Amino acid sequence: MDVVVTARHCELSERFRDHVADKLGRLEKHDHRIMRVQVEVENERNPRQADRAVRIELTAYSKGPVIRAEAAAVDKMGALDLAVDKMAAQMRRANDRKVRAHRSRPSIGELPTATEPESTGDQDVPERKVASMTVTGDGPPVVREKVHAARPMTLDQALYEMELVGHDFYLFVDQDTHRPAVVYRRKGYDYGVIALDMNGTH
Repeated sequence: MDVVVTARHCELSERFRDHVADKLGRLEKHDHRIMRVQVEVENERNPRQADRAVRIELTAYSKGPVIRAEAAAVDKMGALDLAVDKMAAQMRRANDRKVRAHRSRPSIGELPTATEPESTGDQDVPERKVASMTVTGDGPPVVREKVHAARPMTLDQALYEMELVGHDFYLFVDQDTHRPAVVYRRKGYDYGVIALDMNGTH
């Protein structure tokens, strides 16, 4: 397994790089197909974020789906431990879900009825531009845009990949209907799914 470590706004010693490689080697017992892990270490320059001074993002590439995990802590060692533990937990959950999928299909709930946000009546809320969107009031200070190649997959595959990336939702193209769809976690149920009708017939 190859380990590639990159740093932003910080210096990394060879000792730390060796420690990263040793720590990540333990992930192979959860997924022996891992070929390469990209490790991004970033130092937070904002002094108000001292408890999250170092952020580490792990991206594992294998013969299967890409696996990602991210964590932040006061130092590099703490952030690395958290990120590796998170990735290992995601792998375990994905493998457990894959085993359960052979026994019974997951229950798919319907999308809860959306409600319109209540108006505050305040017409003097300032607006500002963030990337290509207009933000009203205290909107998100950072917008991260990611584009992924879409390949058609089954619902079971989408659920499996959602567990691997550690998110509460996963966007995919349904292999049977060829529609864009999102699978997501629901409180009180297993999963929910939303599909888009590209012809606008519904």
